[in-house]
Amino acid sequence: MAYQKLQTSDGLAVIPSATVMIPDPSTKVLSGQADFSVAGTLTDVGTTFLTAGIQQNAIVYNTTAQIAYYVTSVTDDLNLALSPSSAGGATDNYVIYNAPTIGCILYVGGSGNLVVQMAAAKDLPPSTNPEITFQTIPASAFMPFQVVRVDSTTTASNIVALW
Repeated sequence: MAYQKLQTSDGLAVIPSATVMIPDPSTKVLSGQADFSVAGTLTDVGTTFLTAGIQQNAIVYNTTAQIAYYVTSVTDDLNLALSPSSAGGATDNYVIYNAPTIGCILYVGGSGNLVVQMAAAKDLPPSTNPEITFQTIPASAFMPFQVVRVDSTTTASNIVALW
């Protein structure tokens, strides 16, 4: 009789998004507190984005407002252009990662439906709708399959990506 042994060494609280992939935590570049009050813009007067090596398509997790963004351009050392163009607060905490995950498993803390994009579907065109919905996931469940994105229509909560 075989059994599955889950041994992870890293984890990240997931911010569900309709477009933004789960970041690879090993590509963390920068964290801080910044102004997200102008929609589609991150302004941080205490850092230098160009010097820090922030790249186009980097992933920004606004951990205060729970919004995930892609960097569309590094405007200058103090400003990043973001997509989607959702506004946050004037003093929100953030973390920037330069690359998405190639796949992770999930821990679901709160029950509900889980809508995900599987790792094998990451190269498919969006028109093919590569999302899969898992209905009525119980609380405290491990989902032992490779995922690259948790959709914003997910009703399950307290989701942690594990590697």
